[in-house]
Amino acid sequence: MKRRSSHSRWIRKILALLLLSFCTASLVLMQTNYGHITMLSSLVSHEAVDQKPKIAFLFIARNRLPLDLVWDAFFKGEKESRFSIYVHSRPGFLFNKDTTRSAYFYGRQVNNSIQVDWGESSMIEAERILLRNALKDPFNERFAFVSDSCIPLYNFSYIYDYIMSTSTSYLDSFADTKEGRYNPKMHPIIPVHNWRKGSQWAVLVRKHAKTMVDDDIVFPEFQKHCRRRSLPEFWRDQPIPANAWKEHNCIPDEHYVQTLLARRGLEEEITRRPLTHTSWDLSSSRDKERRGWHPVTYKLSDATPTLMETIKGIDNIYFETEYRREWCTKREQPAPCFLFARKFTRAAALRLLNLSMLALN
Repeated sequence: MKRRSSHSRWIRKILALLLLSFCTASLVLMQTNYGHITMLSSLVSHEAVDQKPKIAFLFIARNRLPLDLVWDAFFKGEKESRFSIYVHSRPGFLFNKDTTRSAYFYGRQVNNSIQVDWGESSMIEAERILLRNALKDPFNERFAFVSDSCIPLYNFSYIYDYIMSTSTSYLDSFADTKEGRYNPKMHPIIPVHNWRKGSQWAVLVRKHAKTMVDDDIVFPEFQKHCRRRSLPEFWRDQPIPANAWKEHNCIPDEHYVQTLLARRGLEEEITRRPLTHTSWDLSSSRDKERRGWHPVTYKLSDATPTLMETIKGIDNIYFETEYRREWCTKREQPAPCFLFARKFTRAAALRLLNLSMLALN
């Protein structure tokens, strides 16, 4: 009996020792994990404090980005905590060292891109795809649509400060009174008094980006009833097809987001002017390539200091259909109207860059 009692006490001591060791180890482990958690929490909090709102640059390209070196100079030296890049190109196109000369664009293509046709609703869907991808990053607070022929006119810091100086979207938007663009079949979902026109190259705040992505009412109407007229590109030099003028001539990307925000009653939340300069004055041009429905394309011979000074010197925009003149300001002070400009060939853009006429550094 004494042996059994002694044996039992010995077992209890061992179990007690094991339990004490287990408790001690658990306590040490908990303290270690708590230290790690505290440290990680501190790091995350520190990063969150340092993280600035970002501008998402949303490039729409056919294939490559011909002006990638210009944008490389624009982004160089900037921390990516202030910007992000997304590119919509043709399905299956990848941005890597074989397809772009700028590492900023490596892997920046969206993987669910679609085939885009000019003057069709597919352009709007491409914009919505870009926004869906960019909205996944909670730090993206501005969303700037950029064409593959667009150049920045100022350095990153100036453009960032300009865009972030207001809580509004920058959106070229005006009442469109020209007959033939609004299709009465859109009524009553899109009333004519909400019909707007403007450039697609907008800079949207997060709220308006979400409005565009979540829209399942206005976009279907555009798909059904907003189509471009079936005319040849240089129709002034060719016979006009029979009954062509009876067709509605609606270019979806020139009306969609403007009309959407007007219908939602959000026009008080936008600065109704563009930040991207485009020249549409084709009346005096004798060059057939500069005529038709497309804006002027600036070539090598156009890339001069005079052109840059002219574009940068514009300080107001007049909207004929509304008899409205917008004087451009930043923080209630006079400012140039445009931060970007298009359309530039690669040769023209590189000449501006090489001659330091863009002042991107």
